[in-house]
Amino acid sequence: MPTKTFFNLPDEKRQNLMNAAMREFSRASLADASIANIIKDACIPRGSFYQYFEDKADLFFYILEEHSASNRELMMSMAVKHKGDLFASSAEFFESTLHRFMHHEHRDFARNIFLNMNYKIEYKLILDVKNPTTTERIRDFYRSYMSLINRTGLNIRDEKELFHLIKILRAIIIQNFIQFFAGEADDKEVLRNFALELDLLKRGLYTSSEGTPE
Repeated sequence: MPTKTFFNLPDEKRQNLMNAAMREFSRASLADASIANIIKDACIPRGSFYQYFEDKADLFFYILEEHSASNRELMMSMAVKHKGDLFASSAEFFESTLHRFMHHEHRDFARNIFLNMNYKIEYKLILDVKNPTTTERIRDFYRSYMSLINRTGLNIRDEKELFHLIKILRAIIIQNFIQFFAGEADDKEVLRNFALELDLLKRGLYTSSEGTPE
């Protein structure tokens, strides 16, 4: 996480550094990104960088957490919109996020995240174990999110099983984004694939068609 020194910077200087970092992490993966390029682009001394962040990974995961927070907000709003229907809200979340990735200025940043996905990056998309504040915030998110889910007709016994179902959905979402950015499937195909995978889950998890949320 950034130091207090970073947060004490004027907004313009903080944003300048973030913009430079986004350009570098859009150009290259975390492994190949260069602190030298970031500080040159941001026009700051190298020593100043280490007053703000421990290393380039610290900066990268801070940016990733900021983007993940906006995705969690979207998940919540979709759950409310679809009256707790986990599958309908997940479908719209996936489609909305896919279209945003396709047209957003940070498309290349997203591509580098998904094409260089590993356990640490996937885990950081949800939970920052090094930061107790972030950890508690994510736990609060899951408690709030699961409280919105309509479990009527779902063949799950408790919150633990619901949590693992959400993890399964997350894995399916990530895998489809990887296929999209790897060029293995275009946007229409990944949408069809995701819809099929959701349907398979629904057929296995709803106790009856009558139990499906309206």
